[in-house]
Amino acid sequence: MIPTICIKDYTYPLPDERIAKYPLAERDLSKLLKYENGEITENSFTDLPSFLPSDSIMVFNDTKVVPARLHFKRDTGAIIEVFCLEPIKPVEYNLAFAATETCEWKCIVGNAKKWKGDTLHLYTGEELTAELAAMDLKADLVERDGATSIVRFTWADKAPFSRVLELCGRIPVPPYLNRETESIDYERYQTLYAKYRGSVAAPTAGLHFTERVLDRIKAKGVDMETVCLHVGAGTFLPVKSDNVAEHTMHREPFVVRLEFLKDLRNRGGRKLIAVGTTSVRTLESIYYAGVSCIETGKPADVGQWAPYEREYPYSMEESLDALISYLESRGEEQLSIGTRIIIVPGFRFRVVDILVTNFHQPQSTLLLLISAFVGGNWRPIYDFALCHGFRFLSYGDSSVLFRA
Repeated sequence: MIPTICIKDYTYPLPDERIAKYPLAERDLSKLLKYENGEITENSFTDLPSFLPSDSIMVFNDTKVVPARLHFKRDTGAIIEVFCLEPIKPVEYNLAFAATETCEWKCIVGNAKKWKGDTLHLYTGEELTAELAAMDLKADLVERDGATSIVRFTWADKAPFSRVLELCGRIPVPPYLNRETESIDYERYQTLYAKYRGSVAAPTAGLHFTERVLDRIKAKGVDMETVCLHVGAGTFLPVKSDNVAEHTMHREPFVVRLEFLKDLRNRGGRKLIAVGTTSVRTLESIYYAGVSCIETGKPADVGQWAPYEREYPYSMEESLDALISYLESRGEEQLSIGTRIIIVPGFRFRVVDILVTNFHQPQSTLLLLISAFVGGNWRPIYDFALCHGFRFLSYGDSSVLFRA
């Protein structure tokens, strides 16, 4: 049964000065709030390894943010921003990034009313360098679809589209920073372990990790695993409906390796630590992908309300067995599907025991996830953070939360 939740019950005062506009000088010197069994303490992020149980599993999202914001200019002089969301032609990320001369993407178009469908030319705010001029990057409107558009990019250079974005695009820092992308963002709005291109927003819980913290976690006997969920622009969208049931989650593709599914199947009593809400959504989606595999013979995308629609008679082990058998029978090394899962109070967690995460926006789906994870006790956590000078949102401080 889809729960009835009023989003206004998940708000709190967040003064603009508490939003971290820039990262700290050193990644791991942020504050760390620890919440366990109702007790809240203030620490440093460098203390994190000491709080983690040995012989546990820590899961990171190794997606990589792409410079997905492109600026173009009409012959009239109007500046049009095109924000790439996901590839359409080719539809696979790796093929889209490897495409030469042309590709099509679903995009959000800024100043869309001023774009009449004419061909746009790259604009950087100044004269194009010889290299960019030779690339001759153009954008054509294929179709409009509500709030998004399909845009065809063409360029003269034989470079892959990944190189086009590196040269012509900007890292899409969150809109609530109220500033343009700066040079520091190209390094710091990216985790140290980012590997696979595809996100338009960073999995920001991972921004705090440094090599010294990672080394101390390894020394503790914690196994480190990765999943990959490409974060979409929907992560920035507030819940606009009073009733959360009317909010629509965007699809985000994710990949989980077969070997990790086997490790998860055989983890026994080991605790699982998720770094970031994107890792949580990926890990908790695995069960429902396995359910579809049991019932239809193959894994399918996880629907937004799948966890709430009915009771499921299958164990986590049965779900994992179905996925492992399916992949092995096809000679595939990874599970690649998508999820729209929304995690709200009342959700049954089957995988994640401990969560490392930042502090999220009022009335957001991420705050709903936090509330679900701590058994509804989110408000004392956020009150403590506000009263003790914690910095909020993407470049802000961190927390480690032990599930209720």
